[in-house]
Amino acid sequence: MKQARAGRQAAMPFIMATVLIDMIAVGLIIPVLPPLVGTFTTSQAEQAFWYGAVTIAFGIANFFASPILGRLSDRYGRRPVLLIGFSGFALSFFITGLATALWMLLVVRLFSGAMQANIAVANAYVADITAPEQRAQAFGKLGAMLGMGFILGPVLGGILGGINLHLPFFVAGGLACLNWLYGYFVLPESLPVERRQPFVLREANPITSLRGLRELKGVGSLVFVIALSGLVQFMTHTSWVLYTTFKFGWGPTQNGWSLFAIGLTSVLVQGVLLGRLLKRFSPQRLAIMGLVSSIVFYLACGAATEGWMLIAAILVNVLGFASTAAMQSIISNAADPQTQGRTAGAVASLNSMMAVIAPAIGAPLLATVSHLPRGDWKIGAPFYFCAALQAASMLIALRHFRGERRKRQALAAA
Repeated sequence: MKQARAGRQAAMPFIMATVLIDMIAVGLIIPVLPPLVGTFTTSQAEQAFWYGAVTIAFGIANFFASPILGRLSDRYGRRPVLLIGFSGFALSFFITGLATALWMLLVVRLFSGAMQANIAVANAYVADITAPEQRAQAFGKLGAMLGMGFILGPVLGGILGGINLHLPFFVAGGLACLNWLYGYFVLPESLPVERRQPFVLREANPITSLRGLRELKGVGSLVFVIALSGLVQFMTHTSWVLYTTFKFGWGPTQNGWSLFAIGLTSVLVQGVLLGRLLKRFSPQRLAIMGLVSSIVFYLACGAATEGWMLIAAILVNVLGFASTAAMQSIISNAADPQTQGRTAGAVASLNSMMAVIAPAIGAPLLATVSHLPRGDWKIGAPFYFCAALQAASMLIALRHFRGERRKRQALAAA
């Protein structure tokens, strides 16, 4: 079996299948984790606070562990680190499903964050097997799998959560075990032995990794764009279910279908439209257009007074779903083949830092407006804040791309 696996050539279908199963498992728990936290609390404000704490626990552990896992994938290959992540996910899902107190949720999220760097390693896997000029479209395909996971996972999680809040966690744990078996028996390694780098512990810390990311040629201030966009993404993840619950009175099933709409739009854009968009626009221009679309999207989400308005805003945010793949290709192309894992780990660590900050902002904002009547526009405070962050990202990106263009023109003139 090992010889058969070793004879396979690493290719996109392998990693796409891995990411799809992984994201279905993650998506399963999104509609039910906030209500599960609510079973241990006595008010909406307390629920928002403790859900924020549970989310922060994952982010803190992942912030410190991601650079280590990224460097380990540069040293030992992508496949072993992915297997570690699947193992950690499976165990954390099962324990969460059995949790009887808040402290258990906090501990298991710390453990899960320390063990998991699946998406970062998957990005490095894609960079290993694709040419620089093809990476934007390849990351779009990977993003489509993420979206597909968010189509299937939350809907299934919402349906199962309507039966029992704990059931989705056990199903997610089973899927993580299935992914481990797929990774062990089927998934080929993407990083050749001759391209592996020594593991140096002192370099595998978040500060060194972030400094190295900042120094990549052509990246510069885009680090701040990645950070702010990551903060927006995690504020959306941590605020969505509680926001729709407070504003529209939605339960796990309705939230599952709203996340289905997000996943469906993401798949259509990144899996079908992205290639056409990239033929017409450069990754840089597509990133800017996506940020503009996201600003409008978050303003519309915050101001929505009916649930259908939220769904409409999701479906028209086409370019917003394309900007992530465009930014990933710009960052990946700035790194050399030997440091893709390090770069992916640095980006994951940066995102983990944002995962810590996001609930620390979003949860208090939601707690502040949790007393307002359903439909009140002020309940959208977290999304108004997201729109402001995306506006700042757009201005930074514009300035950076213009500066890079002037440098290229100056070199051409010389």
